[in-house]
Amino acid sequence: MSSENLRKKRNLIIEKIDNNLSEMNDIYEETNRVKTVAENTRVILDDLDKQFCEKTGLNSEEVALMFFAVGLQIARQYLLTKFPKRLSDKEAAKKVKGKKEEHSNRKHRYYNPSLEEIASNPVPFDANIGSNGNLKGGGKMGHRVTTLGHDPILGLIFGTANIATSTLTTSSFLSFHIYTENKRDYFKSKASTYKVLEATVNKTLYQGIEGKKIIATSFIKEIIHLQSDMYTKNSLPIPFISAMNPKLASKLAERGLDMANILTVSKQVEYAIFINTIIAMLHSLFYDGNTEMEEKLHEVKTRKIIAYSDMIASASNLGVVAFTKNLNLLDIGGITVAILDFIKYKEFQKKVKEEFIFGSYKDMVMGDKYNMIDIQ
Repeated sequence: MSSENLRKKRNLIIEKIDNNLSEMNDIYEETNRVKTVAENTRVILDDLDKQFCEKTGLNSEEVALMFFAVGLQIARQYLLTKFPKRLSDKEAAKKVKGKKEEHSNRKHRYYNPSLEEIASNPVPFDANIGSNGNLKGGGKMGHRVTTLGHDPILGLIFGTANIATSTLTTSSFLSFHIYTENKRDYFKSKASTYKVLEATVNKTLYQGIEGKKIIATSFIKEIIHLQSDMYTKNSLPIPFISAMNPKLASKLAERGLDMANILTVSKQVEYAIFINTIIAMLHSLFYDGNTEMEEKLHEVKTRKIIAYSDMIASASNLGVVAFTKNLNLLDIGGITVAILDFIKYKEFQKKVKEEFIFGSYKDMVMGDKYNMIDIQ
């Protein structure tokens, strides 16, 4: 072997040794770095927790947006979605139907009243004279839970059919012909519920334009009647319950679970959610990040604005109700939305916080140089 080859081999060995020593030094330094990170875990996690709070804190513009949301919710509570004043049956009918008066003058044609008769007579399922106990069991709600024409959903079918055939169908699905005597509506005789529905279908499909006019007029009359009864003192029962148990429907109404209150609370929920959606859309205009984590941090702030504004508005509402002792001002739907939004906000915040803190800590352990904290 020549001296030149020996020299090359020696240099190669020296180079490998240098590389090994360099790698060992890197491993040593990396071990020390990981050791330092591990020894300072509590400090690092506390610092990352602080960073998360800073990144999800609200700036002055976002605080202004939050109080704008509070203002919108409070305006909604008292201008758009408070519980309406309950009226008497006569007051409600006059408000909905205007000055048009209805008089009972039925001609007693079984299942086949004329269009004029339908338009001028009151709905047949308000009759109660001569019922012989067929409307009993309604409790406080009376005939509104023992006749299907007053069910907010079933009434669209049975109430329309009753008007179109001058009949009344009870919650037990028994039907009766209604006739006029001394300008008042009476139970005359039993009718067939099947024939009530059959006659209604026949008028719709086989009696030409006149039959369709009768059904359309009956349907509109049913809608108007439900509307006029909705915000009376007894209101209307919850859909379907009266068909199964009239007494239960009446007891629920006594405890405030009637159709008027359900509609009002639903309206409160819908309007509160609509305002929150608008606020979320406005806050999205503030976003200027690029990464997925930045987007999640921004969403935490969005949810915070919505949750806090809802809670402030709800607390204000409870204060007003307590001071005025006026339960008609109570924002049940809005308070429900506020509670649910706050729970969802805390759950989402916890999830993103864990992802931010432990994700950042993992990156530090794995060696990514984020320079998040100076470790002494």
